[in-house]
Amino acid sequence: MRFDLQIIASWIEPGARVLDLGCGEGNLLYYLKETKGVRGTGIETREDKVAQCIASGLSVLQGDLNTEVADYPDQAFDYVILSQTLQQVYEPAVLIAELLRVGRRVIVSFPNFGHWRNRLQLLVSGRAPVSEHLPYEWYDTPNIRVITIRDFKRFAVGMGIRVLKEVAINTHHHKEQGHIVHFLANLRGTYGIFLIGSGGARREKGFGGGWRHGS
Repeated sequence: MRFDLQIIASWIEPGARVLDLGCGEGNLLYYLKETKGVRGTGIETREDKVAQCIASGLSVLQGDLNTEVADYPDQAFDYVILSQTLQQVYEPAVLIAELLRVGRRVIVSFPNFGHWRNRLQLLVSGRAPVSEHLPYEWYDTPNIRVITIRDFKRFAVGMGIRVLKEVAINTHHHKEQGHIVHFLANLRGTYGIFLIGSGGARREKGFGGGWRHGS
């Protein structure tokens, strides 16, 4: 399982109700079901991936994230997960507000465009960065936004969202190995992971300790 999904799984309580948006082949849902006994549901746009999930015994719907989420009642889930998908969402503020309606907590992860390799590549070559965690050219990327860790933290404050835990990790695209970044997170982390809740921008200590500010 991807390293960022390992971190996310460590935050989920046993027996929790979980909704995984853009769940792919269902690796995270399957792991949580088998090891923590969660009651999990997934939403995925690709038919082939939905078929894989169902073959693994998972409850997964095929459809648009925004449309499907709107059908759930308030606080239907303990955790809603949006992993490595935020950068592909057309209206992230609208979607996150909806996720905080249907979920008690929301976990969001995304590739950090502020990583030093991206900055250096843009400075030296003058071209849109291509890296192992952003492995697309500008003309074929599914990503419609560039997000940095600092951007998301500022967004959370502006939206009145509580950041309950936050972690920067350094790992390559879809790799199982990596490590947590404790210093200069926005410069050295390839991905950011946030556990958020509604109602005020209060920060708590995250998994592996808090970050130092900077860059």
